[in-house]
Amino acid sequence: MALFQISNDKITLQVDSLGAEVKSLKSVPDNREYMWHGDPAYWGRTSPVLFPIVGGLKGGAYRVDGREYPMGQHGFARDMEFQLKSQVASEIWFSLSSDEETLQKYPYPFLLELGYELTDRTVVVKWRVTNQAEAPIWFSIGGHPAFLCPIDPGTDQTQYKLLFDGKDQVVSSCIEKGLLGKEKKTYALRDGALPITAGLFDNDALVIEGNQAHSVALARPDGTPYLTVSFDAPLFGVWSPPKKNAPFICIEPWYGRCDSLDFTGDFKEREWVEELSRGVFEASYRITIA
Repeated sequence: MALFQISNDKITLQVDSLGAEVKSLKSVPDNREYMWHGDPAYWGRTSPVLFPIVGGLKGGAYRVDGREYPMGQHGFARDMEFQLKSQVASEIWFSLSSDEETLQKYPYPFLLELGYELTDRTVVVKWRVTNQAEAPIWFSIGGHPAFLCPIDPGTDQTQYKLLFDGKDQVVSSCIEKGLLGKEKKTYALRDGALPITAGLFDNDALVIEGNQAHSVALARPDGTPYLTVSFDAPLFGVWSPPKKNAPFICIEPWYGRCDSLDFTGDFKEREWVEELSRGVFEASYRITIA
């Protein structure tokens, strides 16, 4: 594992080759840190990539062609060493290829590439998945970046807000024992804002499906956003460890999610799963600091 850094005149980004995981995002003028630092007392990660699954599997396993494959939550890529592919001043790319080890867990040949590009005060997080098989492959992929909240000394997280782009409500599917339950909860928004209450994440992540929003910001007590995550993904999660009062919040663009409580199908029948017949899947999301 090794730590790599890219920067421009506005922001500096540090990425660990283990998991190609962002470890730091700082504003250059004031050296302010925006990323959670990974204290295991709350959560030991900072921004893992979720691949080849997002969330958990019913029974801890999935099925392909009659064979069962055990897999932990969010897949294996976040715990693997990526290779540095290229680096210039403001852009860096890492890659992870399937091998004998991954094929025992996930029976599809793939190449996963993660890129980070700095543009002004924005980090563009880029994903590329290449199908290296003759037949189709199926996968899910997602981000899990954790941002400091509160961001300013002397403030409390419950003074902050989540801002959704132009919405008067969002509907969240509810998590039960790590899987998606049948219940849904509607959160009314005022001018797009949802207060971050003490119990907001007591029942795990908010899972917001069906293109309900494509921009989520963290806002200071006065209502001004200090960090925005924007994306094209059809669903996303918002999470902080339940009942821990953790000083960070994750905003997570997803192409996929955990299994439903009543799911009994094969891997390729998972909801929101991506099918790649040949060629390359490409997606990205953007992190912008104010």
